[in-house]
Amino acid sequence: MSFHLFDEHSGTITEFIPLSPGKVSIYHCGLTVQSPPHLGHIRKEVVFDLLRRWLTAEGYDVKVVANITDIDDKILAKAPAQGMEWYELAYAVELDLHRAYQALGCLPPSYEPRATGHIPEMLELIKTLIDRGHAYIAADGSGDVYFDVRSWPDYGELSNQRIEDMAPAADADPRGKRDPRDFALWKGSKPGEPSTASWPAPWGAGRPGWHLECSAMSLKYLGSEFDIHGGGLDLRFPHHENELAQSRAAGHGFARYWMHNAFVTMAGEKMSKSLGNGAVVTEVTKQYPARAVRLYLTQPHYRSAVEFSPKSLAEATAQLERIDSFLARAGASGEFAFDFAQLPTAFVEAMDDDLGTPAAVAVIFDTVRQGNRDLDSGDTQAAAEKLTMVRAMLHVLGLDPFDPAWAGSDSGSDLSGIVDGLVQMVLDQRAQARARKDWATADAIRDQLTALGLTIEDTPDGARWSR
Repeated sequence: MSFHLFDEHSGTITEFIPLSPGKVSIYHCGLTVQSPPHLGHIRKEVVFDLLRRWLTAEGYDVKVVANITDIDDKILAKAPAQGMEWYELAYAVELDLHRAYQALGCLPPSYEPRATGHIPEMLELIKTLIDRGHAYIAADGSGDVYFDVRSWPDYGELSNQRIEDMAPAADADPRGKRDPRDFALWKGSKPGEPSTASWPAPWGAGRPGWHLECSAMSLKYLGSEFDIHGGGLDLRFPHHENELAQSRAAGHGFARYWMHNAFVTMAGEKMSKSLGNGAVVTEVTKQYPARAVRLYLTQPHYRSAVEFSPKSLAEATAQLERIDSFLARAGASGEFAFDFAQLPTAFVEAMDDDLGTPAAVAVIFDTVRQGNRDLDSGDTQAAAEKLTMVRAMLHVLGLDPFDPAWAGSDSGSDLSGIVDGLVQMVLDQRAQARARKDWATADAIRDQLTALGLTIEDTPDGARWSR
């Protein structure tokens, strides 16, 4: 096993060496639960699910922590407009997130902490930073506490920026700051904010800053130093830059590797709620098979942008149908007993090269083509070997239609046996029509099945169908 990952500090692909032999600890920043997740959000879930599945396949014991940011300015602003308390909105959207990543076959995190459940850890971290001279209480009596970016010489190392070149956030509140680029560790309560969104603190009642939340939760559950930290590319700066600075300034080794996936774009722009162009996951999966949506998000490399379009999703649906057609022809059924040795060498090499899914998926299609040729030539033993390879690769990518994760979805569902039986019943009627030379009826049945999206293949052993 020799997994290589892109190193964001050096800009090169480097060998991944975990902190503890045989174990990998991963933290990725979860959703700020203000509104239902779109494909741009869920791509991160799919990427880190792929990473987890691959490292597990290679024999690692993988622990994944992904937080929920359930207290934030945006949540407080949006809840009243919907006639809800802020915590009601946060919980409702959290459930939407769970439905979204379950719909796309993502394994749940090992643990999923909420920010509001970790205020004591956040207060302790702030106190440490103040004691070390890296944070200060605003002198204006607001109760705000800020991280002093100039007190940390390495600030900007993750995003390769100098402090002098950084502009403060457009929506940043400058009150009480020594430097406009200092960021909030604690936000003092403001008039009009609900009392339920405030916690007592030595420097004044309020709530935590966003960046502080993730540091406190990752350190609590993964320790002072852990293997991989990541999220969407938009989190690298300022969120992850700030996390890194405050965690190291508090005396922790923090993350050893950083991993960021690129955006899902629409018309060249990042998909976001602010642009109003987000494709909500639960709506997309009503129009396209959920496994096809997962394939669409899986096939591009995680560091490459994905352009959202109906054409792209239709192509992914057609690609999945070609795979499923081979599975049906080769007689696939039931759950799969995975063994790493079943994977083709080219697939392993692709996945070990910075999670190279484009090349890995290409190996699947190449194996499917070879398997279909084997079936056409009558070489059932060779076809069975290809079937094992394909199912092993689909298992790693979370795309095996017979995986229980897809039960109840459009493919691999509990209805598959019923559908098989109904189609076979119609094919038997067609066979009877052919036997009595009623060609008009036989052709009409075939045309009707074709119109429904099925392909009918007449063989010496009878008619076979595929989607």
